[in-house]
Amino acid sequence: MSNAQAPAPTSRREQILREAARLFAERGFHGVGVDEIGAAVGISGPGLYRHFAGKDAMLAELLVGISERLLAGGRMRVAEGGESPEAVLRALIDGHIDFALDDRPLITLHDRELDRLRETDRKRVRQLQRQYVELWVEVVREVYPVCVEAEARSAVHAVFGLLNSTPHLSARAGLPPRAATESLLKRLALGAFAAAADRDQLPVK
Repeated sequence: MSNAQAPAPTSRREQILREAARLFAERGFHGVGVDEIGAAVGISGPGLYRHFAGKDAMLAELLVGISERLLAGGRMRVAEGGESPEAVLRALIDGHIDFALDDRPLITLHDRELDRLRETDRKRVRQLQRQYVELWVEVVREVYPVCVEAEARSAVHAVFGLLNSTPHLSARAGLPPRAATESLLKRLALGAFAAAADRDQLPVK
């Protein structure tokens, strides 16, 4: 008999959040009603209020939640370390690529709907994001000591922009399978950091 554990079942709350993220990303926050979110998970619209106070609460949990998970995952990878700072940087990149490929609706939501959060939630998201960036900056500077702090921070933001472009990608555009896409994104991210540290590289004319 196998000792492998079955994946934990998805809770109703998680189902609601997943469908809300998908619908908000597809049609915009104001283009989706509570009844439609309820229908997507097989419950009545009013039944959602047993789980959330309303759409605003769903949006806040989605955006604050993903920021918390990214930071926690990044800290875990740094704490686990590796055989070298380069290995830690690769682990951080791998984790962010998983997010960029698996949670595309949340990237779209952040870009479009962050300003809809109440001020306290928006500040919390920004605080978590700053901590996540600084986590990367420290690792990048370990790998590339030639990079001053400002350069490393700019490079981290640029790499995030590259990886977070996945919502704009489409299978119809001829994307390779997931494994190939992961490999491509990783090469691009590593190449971007190496380029930031290359003092001899000439600017593009």
